Amino acid sequence: MQSFEINRSDFLKIQAALEGSDEELALALKEYHSTEIAILFEKLSVEDRERIINILPTEEASDVISEMDEEHNPGELLVGLDPEKRSEIIEELDYDDATDIISQLDEEDQQELLADIDQEDAINIRALMSYAEDSAGGLMNTDLIKININSTKMQALDEVIRQSEEMEELHTIYAVDDADVLQGIVSVKDIIKARVNTTVGELMITDYVYVKAELDQEEVAKLISQYNLTSIPVVDDDMRLLGRVTVDDIIDVMEQESTEDILKISGVSEDEELSGNWKEAVKSRLPWLIINLATAFLAASVIRLYDAKGPIMAYITIIGGMGGNAATQALAVTVRRISLSDLSDKQAYVTVLKELLVGMTNGAANGLVVSLCAVFFDGNPMLGLVLFLAMTGNLIVAGLTGSGIPLILKRVGIDPAVASSIIITTFTDCIGFLLPLWLASKLLL
Repeated sequence: MQSFEINRSDFLKIQAALEGSDEELALALKEYHSTEIAILFEKLSVEDRERIINILPTEEASDVISEMDEEHNPGELLVGLDPEKRSEIIEELDYDDATDIISQLDEEDQQELLADIDQEDAINIRALMSYAEDSAGGLMNTDLIKININSTKMQALDEVIRQSEEMEELHTIYAVDDADVLQGIVSVKDIIKARVNTTVGELMITDYVYVKAELDQEEVAKLISQYNLTSIPVVDDDMRLLGRVTVDDIIDVMEQESTEDILKISGVSEDEELSGNWKEAVKSRLPWLIINLATAFLAASVIRLYDAKGPIMAYITIIGGMGGNAATQALAVTVRRISLSDLSDKQAYVTVLKELLVGMTNGAANGLVVSLCAVFFDGNPMLGLVLFLAMTGNLIVAGLTGSGIPLILKRVGIDPAVASSIIITTFTDCIGFLLPLWLASKLLL
């Protein structure tokens, strides 16, 4: 399908179609993919969304709702629909998508929606809702193909055809025993190529990757990425097959986790929605800024302690600012490394050592530049030496704190993306002011 970018003209086109008849609106909607309609929903009223969903065929309507961002409340949209229409949509959804959407609603609405749909679908959705949202169980889809290990080639093919009727994509076939315990995986290709009397047990691969239902979604994403899988089976403690997590769900997880990490590093709460209003943004960010203000007063007290005056003051903000930037670089790299894998003690040591060397080298290079400027503009070689030492020292501290603090926080069970930036800013500001003033008091006075 050709890529498509939603712009203002598309929004105006749909707005104009909404003013016409249902037939005109349906004709206009045919030009858009379900994903594009979901994006357009962000700018439409609830009433317009409901009208569009009611006009769309059930399959396409379910696709649109599954593509909607959580913050735009697809569950509330379902609640507002006619019971028959919403039941058809829910039954059309994959179980994992239906679970994600229904879980957003309060208990009363959840029970209302589940009571209206097919009993088997409701049982499967309730089972998925019992798992934590950010776990393998919360991500998994119970729609899969499983075949008994004693099945012959022809029996297996018949089962593949029967079980895949309502599945959009066929990733992997799972081989289970009579107790539904996962024994291995097998491909359709191997079944087709096999001799008539060959059993699934003879064809299956027993060296496979699986996850337990309670495993965190980030760990699931790492495994799928590490082994280049399209899906991964989810089992219980007795190795009974519960479901599977597919790569499309993992892409959403990776995007969500990356967004959270970026926001946290910037001192923005993960509760702040990217499309939220200014009041929500203020509520999310103000506490962090107040904390930052307190640390700024601590840094300012260093200047008051030395009652500093003269040309040194012109350079202090440069040294402090450079330290903050260098620390942020080290922090970003370290947090990313932590998010990709749990660092061993040796890897943590290497990470800190690397940032120490980077800080020392960058500090010396920047220190040389600022010291030459001091000699050129102020004609004071000793001032240049003070600034060289202060810049080098502060960037060393920046590298150490930017890499060391998130590792320490991770070790004690605190999310490094949340707390690191405030602590590191305090260090680099205080050292950025303290070093040049202390050195000036010793070498210039």
